[in-house]
Amino acid sequence: MGRLRLAVLVLTLGGCEPLRQAFSARASVVAGAAGQDLTVEQFADWVGHSAKVPLQPSALTGLANVYVDHMLFAAALARGRDLHDSLLVLAAGWPTVSQLKWDHFHQRLLAARTKLSPSQVDSAYAAGGVRLFQHILLQLPPSAAAPQERAKRTELEGLRRDIVARGGVTFAQLARRYSEDPGSKASGGYLAASPPGQLVPAFETPAWQLEPGGTSGVVRSSFGLHLIRRPPLAEVRDSFRAGLENTITGHLDSIYVDHLTTAWQLRVADGAPALARQAVQDLVAARKDSRTLVSYRGGALRVRDLVRWLFALDPNDVRAIPGASDDQLRQFLKVVTRQALLIEQADSAGVQLTADDWRQIRAEHDSIVATLERVLGITPQLLKDSAATPDARMRLAAARVDAYLGRAFQGTAQFYAVPPFLGEILRAELPWSVDPGGIGRALERAQAIRATTDSTRRPPPGLRPAPGPPPIPADTARKPGGGP
Repeated sequence: MGRLRLAVLVLTLGGCEPLRQAFSARASVVAGAAGQDLTVEQFADWVGHSAKVPLQPSALTGLANVYVDHMLFAAALARGRDLHDSLLVLAAGWPTVSQLKWDHFHQRLLAARTKLSPSQVDSAYAAGGVRLFQHILLQLPPSAAAPQERAKRTELEGLRRDIVARGGVTFAQLARRYSEDPGSKASGGYLAASPPGQLVPAFETPAWQLEPGGTSGVVRSSFGLHLIRRPPLAEVRDSFRAGLENTITGHLDSIYVDHLTTAWQLRVADGAPALARQAVQDLVAARKDSRTLVSYRGGALRVRDLVRWLFALDPNDVRAIPGASDDQLRQFLKVVTRQALLIEQADSAGVQLTADDWRQIRAEHDSIVATLERVLGITPQLLKDSAATPDARMRLAAARVDAYLGRAFQGTAQFYAVPPFLGEILRAELPWSVDPGGIGRALERAQAIRATTDSTRRPPPGLRPAPGPPPIPADTARKPGGGP
């Protein structure tokens, strides 16, 4: 629960209500953005000669949206839009901003609950519900020959005699010298404090039989041969307390989530799994879909709300939605709803970003903008120095976008996408369109180009598909100021 697993995807479709203008009626145009057109001929040439681009309507629609995103970014630079404005940075960095706010709220929730007094640590150690062990491992595969196992057993038995003779005080020193467990060797063989059930049974069963200060005989597990020790509290008070607090934190997180589900009366709608699958397949329609997926006291997660999360969640989670079972999708929708409520609670509690948070968010945003400027070969200063009028700056910027995408389709330039939340902002500010009729005509021409390509010629690398949800179908033009 400490992490919301927010992560940025690469394709987005911001939008307002349709602007039905000449964009959708021009037979020669696939997409338009800020007054620039992607023609059927140009697009068909790009995809037709890029062997790795699947000639499918959904794929071409997604790539047309790539054109829109990059052209709108270039247009913003050409028009002098401040892409480092604080409000824009916050909106474009919504996943990171939300994660950081939740992290602060989470720490606030736990601060008063998990700070243990010395007497509480003493009681917990004596109760034995959470235990801390250290071990020395000599790795041995299950198929090892008997002579090899005997040699390693003899070595460990010798170490054990030394440990027992010195009251266990040499265990950490010997673990650093002899143990073959890379995860604990440097720390003296110490494992994290944990409740039962966290270790493999062959190790855990003899370990939990040890009294404080006790050392086991040689123990065989799938990892090899072990010596195990349960150090007394005096040796490990600080690390035991930290492990105990982590265990309590996990328990409190579980309780908190369960309480949230009950208190907010979360209920997944009967048809929600099917609606979630539909949303992934048609994000344009889903952005305007007000049907309820999950209801809760005082509100609901609707299909249109889910769309925003689809651009912030792990791409692997998004890709799995169409093939997930109804039960899996019900659980997924509950998780999304709880995450939305947790962020809402953090905002209600007045959680603010710290100076370090701002530096992180700005650094991430500045890096994204700088990378896009670099791959496109345009900067505000270059445009100002190279073109005297706004129209000339736009023509220069558009030419750079066309050249870059052409190289990307050929596989001679690395593809870098405009992140979805930045793209959403730009689409709300400038006119754009993707024409399904133009997509269809470009597809036909691209198929003809592909068919006439010499089959013996090694196909070019093509545009590497970016990670993220399925390409977004777009059937109309958009402009700022429309409805949701």
